[in-house]
Amino acid sequence: MNVLLIGSGGREHALAWALRKSPLLDRLYCAPGNGGIAALAECVALDPMDFAGVTDFVRAHDIGFVIVGPEAPLVAGLVDHLSAQGVKAFGPTAAAAKLEGSKGFTKDLCAANAIPTAAYARFSDAAAAKTYIRQQGAPIVIKADGLAAGKGVILAETLAEAEAAVDDILGGAFGAAGAELVVEEFLFGEEASFFVLVDGKTALPLATAQDHKRVGDGDMGPNTGGMGAYSPAPVMTDAMVAATMARIIEPTVAAMARAGMPFKGVLFAGLMITDKGPYLIEYNTRFGDPECQVLMARLQSDLLPALLAAADGALAGFRLDWSDQAAVTVVMAARGYPGDYGKGDVIGGLDAAGLVPGVQVFHAGTALKDGKLLSNGGRVLNITATGATITHAVSRAYSAVDKVEWPGGFCRRDIAWRALERERQSG
Repeated sequence: MNVLLIGSGGREHALAWALRKSPLLDRLYCAPGNGGIAALAECVALDPMDFAGVTDFVRAHDIGFVIVGPEAPLVAGLVDHLSAQGVKAFGPTAAAAKLEGSKGFTKDLCAANAIPTAAYARFSDAAAAKTYIRQQGAPIVIKADGLAAGKGVILAETLAEAEAAVDDILGGAFGAAGAELVVEEFLFGEEASFFVLVDGKTALPLATAQDHKRVGDGDMGPNTGGMGAYSPAPVMTDAMVAATMARIIEPTVAAMARAGMPFKGVLFAGLMITDKGPYLIEYNTRFGDPECQVLMARLQSDLLPALLAAADGALAGFRLDWSDQAAVTVVMAARGYPGDYGKGDVIGGLDAAGLVPGVQVFHAGTALKDGKLLSNGGRVLNITATGATITHAVSRAYSAVDKVEWPGGFCRRDIAWRALERERQSG
């Protein structure tokens, strides 16, 4: 089978790395890909938002399956377009992708189906939003309703910060994503990332993970698309997984089916684990980035049949096998990220980094030019390591990070700190 993978980030590099192992795969293409994916797939200069161009390529290259990685083409309806052309694709329809494309839509669905989530209100008027915020008090959470590349969430510690966030969002700081905003109760607890494959009716849990959204050590600074991740997440015990499935995932899948927009693809629940159990923070309708990297590092089963089963509505009875080893990803980003950053730095040392036992270097924002590897994004590299314990995997990951030659890059030095503390306490 010839497969086309849509996307250009670290998530897509990890998916390509996993897909290459499948005996079902004949040729793998990636659009547009990056400097690392080029070693695993034929990268093609296609714009994922050019649906007609994608369809023409599929027909010209006998593509049997299209896997859509990023959220923007999903929300815009790429899977709908491909399906209408008779092309099998992995990912939700535009209607089902509203679970990510509109935070207000998801909050309303939770309210209608008794799915535990933070108390909230929706606003398009700044004065009304500020009045509500003053009534609720701080800390409080302000979110742009639409897609904002992981940066449209402000955890406001003071009323002044909250009101400034309202002005930023409704004032156009996040473009069309900020035409409306959601104000949420601030939940206290520990965050976790929970993934399931869904075929419209059946949900198959994947391994658990936890990521780090803030840019700086100690969870300081602005939110980013994610500065690192690890798997498994110790907070997601068997009992917590069961509660999440029963209270959050299964009611969501059933509600979407009843509404005539059955969800197919991967559903990523961002959770807050509170003293009352799991609460839904938000949904994403694709593999997380960088969580996908640690999941693929631990996956022992063939990925391709699982994605095909989700697309075909055939997940009932399906199972996946996972390594008992832990996995950790450290994101190396360009200085200035998530604000303004430069591109075009020459990066070296990746061969040496990849020789560290258990390490795989995934590219997130790189380009090849004249035989040199250049930085080409905000999040540029994902140094991923496996080990017998989180402590072991972290040690390997940072050993590899220190071999990368890139003065213009930086990373957090405390990835997986919660899990490390647990291991120290139990060891």
